[in-house]
Amino acid sequence: MAGELLYGAPAPGLVDIPPAAEQLSPLIPGSADIAALPDASAEAAVILAPPGTLERDFVLAHALRALKPGAPITAFAPKDKGGARLKKTLEGFGCTVVEDARRHHRFCRTVRPSALHDLDRAIQAGAPRIVPDLGPEPGMWSQPGVFSWDRPDPGSVRLLDVLPPFAGRGADLGCGIGLLARHVLASTKVTDLTCADLDGRAVACAEHNLDDPRVRVLWADVRRPLDGVADLDFVVMNPPFHDGGAEDRALGVAFIGAAARMLARRGVCWLVANRHLPYETALAGAFATVAVRAEGGGYKIFEARK
Repeated sequence: MAGELLYGAPAPGLVDIPPAAEQLSPLIPGSADIAALPDASAEAAVILAPPGTLERDFVLAHALRALKPGAPITAFAPKDKGGARLKKTLEGFGCTVVEDARRHHRFCRTVRPSALHDLDRAIQAGAPRIVPDLGPEPGMWSQPGVFSWDRPDPGSVRLLDVLPPFAGRGADLGCGIGLLARHVLASTKVTDLTCADLDGRAVACAEHNLDDPRVRVLWADVRRPLDGVADLDFVVMNPPFHDGGAEDRALGVAFIGAAARMLARRGVCWLVANRHLPYETALAGAFATVAVRAEGGGYKIFEARK
């Protein structure tokens, strides 16, 4: 294990990053699992704290747990995305914090004290668990920080209402914890389903939720080629349109292009999108036919065929 830890991808010049630091962010495929780090083993940590309270406290608690007593930690975040609460959180764990602000971020510097407080509470609150509201009894595995972690996303629910039964080989792009995939797998005519997501936490939960020999779950960026995913009969997706908290319509366009490349001739893609997102041009350029199959509640559902 690396002696120094890094969580997240800070903007260039924002903070000094140890050159050999071990990446821990679940949004960077291949990163180490922060929850699996040995206690009191690391020499230093740089943490770009995530915005959600449960997720942020979970990450900071694990980082402090993994540091050796006296080891330095720098935690920072945009002021409007949790940065203003970092100092109080770290002090609640028993740290003495020096704080400064620049470039719209708050930076907190401290060292891991010999005695830490309330780590177990924060770790338990941010850990994976079965969430009853995500499906039939007993629910589905999820974790704070994952997209729509504690309730079904309304767009996905609307898509589920109109999806037909599928057959053959398919994919769920941006699968999350597997809500759409579980519905797709209800068809015994589905022979193979590849599920891919950028969030390693969602992938781990999907592996729990989709315990089916027909399924392969990948921790991957859908915008890059996926090994062995070609000549598919169908694709389902609720593509993301935020990157780092900011709207990025190019993400959905990239998902549309990826789906088109994966599908065989006459293959079909079903997707849901917020009404304000102008995906019609991208769909028309990538598919032979495009139809709106449902609309309402702020969403559009498309069926697009190669």
